[in-house]
Parts: sequence; C-alpha cells; structure tokens
Amino acid sequence: MDLPTLILWFGLALVGVGVAGGGVLAMGELRVRALRKARFQDPAGPAVEASRGEVRILGQVTASVRRLGQQAAVRDPSKVSDVRMRLVRAGFFGREAAIYYLGARAAALAAATLGTIVLLPFALKPGHGMAPVLLAAILALIALLGPDQALAMRQKDREREYADGFPDLLDLLVASVEAGLSLDAAVGRVTDELARRYPRLTIHLRMLTLELRAGKSRKEAWTAFADRLGIDDARAFATMLRQAEDMGTSLGETLSVFSQDMRQKRMLRAEEKALALPVKLTVPLILFIFPCLLGVLLLPAAFRLTQVFN
Repeated sequence: MDLPTLILWFGLALVGVGVAGGGVLAMGELRVRALRKARFQDPAGPAVEASRGEVRILGQVTASVRRLGQQAAVRDPSKVSDVRMRLVRAGFFGREAAIYYLGARAAALAAATLGTIVLLPFALKPGHGMAPVLLAAILALIALLGPDQALAMRQKDREREYADGFPDLLDLLVASVEAGLSLDAAVGRVTDELARRYPRLTIHLRMLTLELRAGKSRKEAWTAFADRLGIDDARAFATMLRQAEDMGTSLGETLSVFSQDMRQKRMLRAEEKALALPVKLTVPLILFIFPCLLGVLLLPAAFRLTQVFN
C-alpha cells in the first residue's frame, strides 16, 4: 500500500474513533436524562397486557428457572443467606429472589455447556482454526462470571448513590431532631424529603420505618438498615446510635458531631478524586487525544510531501 492510501485509512480510523466516542457520550447523556425524567414521573403508568402465548411461555421459563434455583439451594443452603443479602444490596427485595438468581446462574451454566457441546465438532474438524475453541471459552466465562459481575455492578451503582445521599440524610436528621422531633419521627420526615433526590435510599428508609413501627428495637433496626445498605458510613452511624443509647448521651449533639464528621469525609473524598483526576487522564490523553493531535499536525505535511515527491 502506498502512502496516500495509508493516510486515508488512518484518517478514516480517526474519524471512526471520534464518531464512536461521540456516540458513547450521547448515549450516556440520554441515559442520564432518562433517569432524571423517571425520578419526577408518576410511577403508576398504564399497564400493558401481554398476549396469552407470551405469558404462558414466560411462566414456563420462570418455573424452570425456579426449579433449578431450588435444587441449587438444596445442594448448598449456606450460600442462600449470603446471596440474599447481596441481592438486597443490589435492589432485589423479593423473598424468592435468591432462588431465581441461583436458577438463572444454573441455567447460564447449562446453556454454556450446551453451546460447548455444539461447538465441539467444529473444533475437531480441520480448517476451522481456534475460533470455535475461543467462542466456547467466551461462553464459559460469561456463564461463570456474568451473573456475579452483573450483580456486583448493580450493587456498586447503588452503593455509590447511598454514599452520596447519606450525608444529606444526616443533615436532615440533625435539623429534624434539633427542631424537636424524635428520631423515629425524624426518619419518616426525612424519607418524604429524600424521595425524589435519592429514590433507592428512600426504599431502605421506608423499610426502617416499618420495622420500627412493627416493634423492632432501635438497635436491631438500624443495624439491619446498615447491613442492607452495605456502606461503612451506615455501619458507623448504627454503632454510634447504639453507643449513644447505651451511654445515655444527648442524641442531638451526637448527631451534630457525626454529621460534621461526615461532611469532612465527603470533602476529603472529593479532594481525593480531584487530585487523582490528572493521573487518570494520562491514559486517555496518550491513547486518544495525542494521536489525533499528531494526525491533525502531520497529515497535511505528509500529503504535501507525497505530492512533491510524486
């Protein structure tokens, strides 16, 4: 290939990278706008009825997954409680969510095994190369790591929202308690205030309110609340409430000190992210911006040189 063709292909590659990056940014912006719009919309929308055949097929698939999950739970009952807690932290509060998760993981393993068996004759035939083996390995990795990774990503996303909303929760609790409300009444008031800004955190606050109204002790309710959130700030807050109740200290002063400490921690986390930003930008600068800059600067000169030498 001559130099003009190489320059053309290099330019097309840069254009493709730019278009792909712009598409990724546009999709991210549309996703953020959709999330913002969904927070202010009425959750009760018009229900769409499915056809009987689709409902029947979906019911059969669900029943099969449920049976697989029950068999997996019977074989290893010790994992059910751990899986249930992970699902609660990821936002799945159903009683049988752990059964369906174990069933989905078993179904993924069965599908990967079936795909490997189907690809085995193609791998043994000469001329196909390593493509069937690589495809089988990819299917196996997806089946083994896919459900756990999807659950971990969903849990991490929710924990990020919990960590962002917990300082605001503490500030509103301090304001409510200092205004004369009890801690239980303050939790109900704060739940109504945070419903639009942090809807996922509000679900756990409503569960905490229901547990307190049902007669559960404050120590156990706040400890269970911290376990469901899965963040260190919530665990420290539950420990602080337990120690304040045992020692008989003032709840308003304790909440004020803890809220101030949380604000300082949030500021330190923000400063840490700001200081780490130049280091994180080094790799994108080298991989994307620097080659584009070189292309913009050198392609005209290379094109003129080719014209001169031709």
